Amino acid sequence: MNSFKTLRAPAGRLLFTRTLAGTTAIRVRASGQATANQVLSSRVAFASAGAGAAFTTHSHTHGTKHDGGPTTNFFELKAKGNRHQEVSMSDFENKVILVVNVASKCGFTDQYAELESIYKKYKDKGFTVIGFPCNQFGGQEPGTEEVEIESFCQVNFGVTFPLMAKIDVNGKSEDPVYTFLKSQKSGLMGLTRIKWNFEKFLIRKDGTVYERYSSATSPTSIAKDIEKLLAEQ
Repeated sequence: MNSFKTLRAPAGRLLFTRTLAGTTAIRVRASGQATANQVLSSRVAFASAGAGAAFTTHSHTHGTKHDGGPTTNFFELKAKGNRHQEVSMSDFENKVILVVNVASKCGFTDQYAELESIYKKYKDKGFTVIGFPCNQFGGQEPGTEEVEIESFCQVNFGVTFPLMAKIDVNGKSEDPVYTFLKSQKSGLMGLTRIKWNFEKFLIRKDGTVYERYSSATSPTSIAKDIEKLLAEQ
């Protein structure tokens, strides 16, 4: 079992969270960001989820479209935008896409800054990030899409990449987008369920899933994979 040691720090200073896997430095920001306790709680829960504590695992052989039929390609899917308008994933056809389940009060919330950074770096080359807010992990995305979530992301991280409506990513009410993604790439130890906020799926221009990355994977560390897929014909 991981042991955590947290050193308290004022806003603007670094908070060090120690686990058996190493030491992580997290900058404690002013109001509106995840607190030190939220960071620690999030990482403890993230570790616990790896042991299967968060959700029951479901086995999927394929995703389903909103019309109920099976799908084998990301671009056949539809989702709800953050104004609850219908968004067809075919709108992103021929782009490399990074899909992320996001949350505003998580220890990984600072990844928004890196996600925006890689989006700006590669968007003119045929790349986009799509964020799906989710409140299933520790209740860390309690806000409404139109007001709180979008405003939080824009004010604190300058987010300009697309944000969808809040969804479930595991369980009976999971969105078909995530049913499909999980069916294409398993996580650690072959588990299909999403383990925590900020898991990532990288999708090729042809709508197939290239890779799945854990919450702890830095978005900027995926840059080489993004460049590889952008170079594909």
